[in-house]
Amino acid sequence: MENELKRASITKQLTKIILVLGFLLVSLWSFASNSAYAQEKKFTFEFNKTSIKEILGYIEKHSEFIFMYRNDLLDTSRKVSVKIVGQEIEEVLRQLLTGTSIMYEIKGRQIALKKKGVENVNTSEQSNSKKLIQGLIKDDKGDIIIGATIQVKGTNIGTVTDVDGLYHLTVPSSTSVLVISYIGYETQEVVVGNRQNITITLKENVKEMEEVVITAFGIGQKKESMVGSVQQVKPSELKVPSSSLSSSFAGRLSGVIAVQRSGQPGADGANFWIRGASTFSGATDALIVLDGVEINSVQLNALDPEVIESFSILKDATATALYGTRGANGVMIITTKNGSDLAKPIINFRVEGAVSQLTDVPTMVDGVTYMNLYNEAQTREPATLDVYSSEQIEATENRINPYLYPNVDWYNEMFKKNSFAQRFNFNIRGGSKRMDYFMSASVKHTDGNLKSLSKNFYSYNNNLNIWNYDFVNNLNIKATSTTKVSLGLNASIKEWDGPEKDVASIFSSALMANPVDFPIYFPAESMEDTHIRWGGKSGAPNGSYVNPVADYVSGYSSYSQTTVVANLRINQKLDMFVKGLEFNALISYKNRSYSESLRKGNINQYEINSSDPATSKYTTGIIGTEKSTELKTEGSTTGDRRLYIQATLNYNRKFNKVHDVNAMLLYNQEENNSDPVDLFTSLPRRKQGIAGRLSYAFSHKYLIEANFGYNGSENFPKSKKFGFFPSVALGYNIAEENFWKPLKNILPQFKMRASWGLVGNDQTGAGRFTFLEDLNNAGIAFMTGTGSSGQSKTLSGPTWIRYANPNLTWEVGEKINVGLDTRIFYDLAFSIDFFKEKRTDIFMERASIPAMLGTGATKISANLGEMENKGIDASLDYNKQFNKNWFISFKGTFTYAHNKILKRDEPLNRQYPNVSTIGNPVNTIYGYISDGLIKDQAMLDAYDKTHGFANFPLMPGDIKYKDIADVNGNTDNVINTNDRVAMGYPTVPEIIYGFGPSIKFKNLDFSFFFQGAARTSLMMSGFHPFVGNSNTARRGVLDFVAENCWTTTNPNEFAKYPRLTSKDNLNNNQNSSYWLRDASFLKLKNAEIGYTIKNMRFYISGSNLLTISSFKLWDPEMGGGSGMKYPTQRTINFGFQMTINN
Repeated sequence: MENELKRASITKQLTKIILVLGFLLVSLWSFASNSAYAQEKKFTFEFNKTSIKEILGYIEKHSEFIFMYRNDLLDTSRKVSVKIVGQEIEEVLRQLLTGTSIMYEIKGRQIALKKKGVENVNTSEQSNSKKLIQGLIKDDKGDIIIGATIQVKGTNIGTVTDVDGLYHLTVPSSTSVLVISYIGYETQEVVVGNRQNITITLKENVKEMEEVVITAFGIGQKKESMVGSVQQVKPSELKVPSSSLSSSFAGRLSGVIAVQRSGQPGADGANFWIRGASTFSGATDALIVLDGVEINSVQLNALDPEVIESFSILKDATATALYGTRGANGVMIITTKNGSDLAKPIINFRVEGAVSQLTDVPTMVDGVTYMNLYNEAQTREPATLDVYSSEQIEATENRINPYLYPNVDWYNEMFKKNSFAQRFNFNIRGGSKRMDYFMSASVKHTDGNLKSLSKNFYSYNNNLNIWNYDFVNNLNIKATSTTKVSLGLNASIKEWDGPEKDVASIFSSALMANPVDFPIYFPAESMEDTHIRWGGKSGAPNGSYVNPVADYVSGYSSYSQTTVVANLRINQKLDMFVKGLEFNALISYKNRSYSESLRKGNINQYEINSSDPATSKYTTGIIGTEKSTELKTEGSTTGDRRLYIQATLNYNRKFNKVHDVNAMLLYNQEENNSDPVDLFTSLPRRKQGIAGRLSYAFSHKYLIEANFGYNGSENFPKSKKFGFFPSVALGYNIAEENFWKPLKNILPQFKMRASWGLVGNDQTGAGRFTFLEDLNNAGIAFMTGTGSSGQSKTLSGPTWIRYANPNLTWEVGEKINVGLDTRIFYDLAFSIDFFKEKRTDIFMERASIPAMLGTGATKISANLGEMENKGIDASLDYNKQFNKNWFISFKGTFTYAHNKILKRDEPLNRQYPNVSTIGNPVNTIYGYISDGLIKDQAMLDAYDKTHGFANFPLMPGDIKYKDIADVNGNTDNVINTNDRVAMGYPTVPEIIYGFGPSIKFKNLDFSFFFQGAARTSLMMSGFHPFVGNSNTARRGVLDFVAENCWTTTNPNEFAKYPRLTSKDNLNNNQNSSYWLRDASFLKLKNAEIGYTIKNMRFYISGSNLLTISSFKLWDPEMGGGSGMKYPTQRTINFGFQMTINN
């Protein structure tokens, strides 16, 4: 085992070293590409009696070289004859300049000419043939434009305007043509001529909607011609101070319901659903696609926003139908950055340091308060048990002896106030006409909020330590004028070191432990003690109750996970056969390896056997038998691999300037293999399908699109294995009509959309091959009598776990969407969609099979369920450049999704329709209707209900419940499970919204974003004091309980907590409206302020800065329960970013 772990460790380190070296080598290679060009470029030409200046001009025109020289350097009257065949630039220059006094110096793609014996020509200086020009770019209102692109036509020479709208550029000659462009404005071309100051006025482009949006299978569509419901978000909006990308989704993505249930380091990603849930089968996750290949939420959360080029959410059937089995619940499309044709590479560097604190940690009472409350609980018991004496309470309060009278604040002993995280990203982007590249390396580190306690007791440190290394490398090569080859290599390494116990369970045990049962440890009684005397209390099933500190420090674990994805793409234009036709191929291979090692030792717990209160002396004894504390080592390794192949034919033509025709035909297949643990898991998982799209647009005015997906799945019998999922969509851009011209300046865009389609879901939630029967050969076949004795005998034999179902088929969703896209005064964009989906044939286990059929415990499942989901999502974006100093933007989103179960197999002859799930949403809370507390004995006598929670007789201070009538309107005066009803709103919010501005004044920028949730409820449970699980001693007490419980001195029937009991009071612990709370909230989710100095930006940002909610005990976004989950974190982040592009 140890050898296996050593090999796994060595492999882990080698993998990391190889990836880092690979990244550095590719980076060095990319930097060297400019010089390599000089060796790669070959020339073939012949000139007779031609001036050197003309020949140099020819070389510039047919290559990427630029010559820098003074005009008087060349003798224009001198004519030369030269013949070059397949020679590099140095040989060309040698032959061309032989016999002259001119020498040359090659710097990348720039070649400086000078006279021999003269100082080097500075390529940044201007000769008569080069010109330095400058100017201002503004709009037709006179406002400056920041970030406009000015490029010399036909070259890679270019620049962008600064914060004042100014630019400076060196051009090859006065005949050069400048191309000036900016999003939302018409591109202009001007000849330089003899001017040195050139001011350009750009006109706003009414076709602003020409923005390209990435849709299904990475296909770009012009926004104005889209008829589907697609939300695209700027990658910069996803840059929040969190280790998980998905924590930024809520409120920023229209149509996405997202909640963050935990702040645990390394596991703080959000749960999210596109337009909520449409099925109760359990398969509600959206499909996530990165660079054309499916990824999971773990890989998504590891992405650095710095590498994202585009981020799109596909919501309706026009796009999701194309994905067939995978797109039923919506699709998230992400593409990473690529290089571009640049004279010099752009280098970006970002470093951040963050300080985090846990938000809303539940407050527990101290030891003295705990003992008094426990005594109060004992007086309310039918039979009084042991109580804490006044002497014990006084000794605890005076801290006479912390070992004999402990008062342990477990949480503060184990957790620190602040945790720290660091993030680093380096990326480079560049290239030429033939090749471009983008490379990024990211490192993230966090240490969590646990204190480093193990080193106080042992030789190791098991505090949390998480490292993430992520590499993105994209290379595009233009092999020929019609062929493009792309290689993507992405790698992610996660290394986790920490306690053997789960961090979330350590947090909850620190809160649940009561402060007075035992100290953390007892001091050693002699030098011969061989182990630590951990505090404990006998009586638990495993010998002693949990000591949270001992449980935390008594072991450590580490794991390493490496995921490498390699994508090879080929794009071949086929205009030589059919104009507008192109072929694309994608081959993707993913390999994930995981190794884990665990070291755990036993602990020995002690408790006080006897004590003398007068002297505070005591004796201790070990609980159970002494155990060896030697660390035992365990380890495991696993992994999986995926091969994905995709081939696409695309056709894109425009006829007579008004007819846009687009078509696509796609084939894909996928195979997944994992390290097998048995015969079943050794079988590969395979998928196969084809998809197609045909769209037509007339003058960007009338739009129609049809799609289909035809997919196969292993989860269905042969006759049902393939499913066909079509969709169709229509659009009408009324703003393109002639009669709209009077409104054009007010409403330049007004497009109506509608779509219908079918989507398929093959994730039944019941595992693989559910259409086949499943047998247990060693089961209990039946029981029979054994003759006169009448005793029964058990006979073994094969039993059915699951019966075969040859009719098992696809879960199918019918999606309908109606939407509107509009723009007001160009600055304000607004979109709204109304959607509805009906999901049929939902796979579920039958609940209505009569017992007389004798099926027993054997599962019988079928496609029986139906569900409906409908709602609205909308987005609003405002962007305005008021002048060269002021820029303001505002973003708002709103999503409402309400689902309802229409059909579900339930027990026959149900007498209480109130317990039915039909007609209610998924994630609905069911419980009893509380009628307040029993105030006194008189009220108890009047409450004549029998209850089925008879571990305690009812007493004043207990909760009373309403008796619900059956289907015939009769009540039975018995409180039991038949009296439960649906209550409140679902535990997943039905409404998510967000809004916030971004303001820039000169070099200063400021932004903040609020995010809220509504129509959601939580059920408080599992926090009741003095009641622990089988291994937890009497549980600690929340301040909330101490301050709000019913007492004999305050018999308030509307108290927020019932009477205290020292045992589990089943009557009071039931889910009921008494414990139901509104979980709506509004958060200041993010805020940021930054200052830019030239190419550097300094900024401070924060997340989870403020929460407004009627629920105060813990963060309502975490949902119901005891509040003892690992809380979300409030983070302050300090960052620095620098860009080098000159």
